Amino acid sequence: MPVEAVFFDLYETLITEFADGKRVSKRSYDYMDRLGLSDAEFKQEWSTRSERRMNGHFPDYHSVIRDILESRSLPYPQEHVEFLYQSRVSEKKIPFHTISKEICRMLELLRERGLRLGLISNCSEEEVVSFGQSRLAPYFDDVIFSYQVGVAKPNAEIYRLACERLSVRPEEALFIGDGGSDELRGAGSAELMPYHAYWYNTFMESGYEKIRQPLHVLDIIESI
Repeated sequence: MPVEAVFFDLYETLITEFADGKRVSKRSYDYMDRLGLSDAEFKQEWSTRSERRMNGHFPDYHSVIRDILESRSLPYPQEHVEFLYQSRVSEKKIPFHTISKEICRMLELLRERGLRLGLISNCSEEEVVSFGQSRLAPYFDDVIFSYQVGVAKPNAEIYRLACERLSVRPEEALFIGDGGSDELRGAGSAELMPYHAYWYNTFMESGYEKIRQPLHVLDIIESI
């Protein structure tokens, strides 16, 4: 059966937050001074809300922080929260400014072949503020951000929704991602063909076929 569509993950598949094994942004915030929480306390609270941040239970960054502070009986310092929000937006803009030419060329060639392209990203609002103005946006026929649709990878529902929105059957589509959030298993459970993007994140292993260079995606499609 010919491939009709290719769906991609976003972070560490089409863009990366790392260079030479180190995170590009400094991510240094004084949570104790601004929120009354130690870094360790904040990270714990942030982590325990990860699923709810991704599935839209919390519609934005401010609501997450409000929930954290209320759970600790701490006041909500609006000015400090806004500073932290804008800092996080700035941090998440960085990878959109350094998109690989090879990534863009891959997407160009896929479109030239008449394939429909979709994006499926587990994310919260502040992580993708810059997507619409990025070089990536024009390549995609449809974009699904988990916080907007109320479901996140690896739930099979998000992949099926992506296929419905591009009018393709799951078995006619590839899903390519670095494997975070168990997304490759999720794609397989929804009957898409999962492939492991192994060009940025080479620390995560899986039992799925690895693609080591973006342009090798074209070879995979030729072989199917």
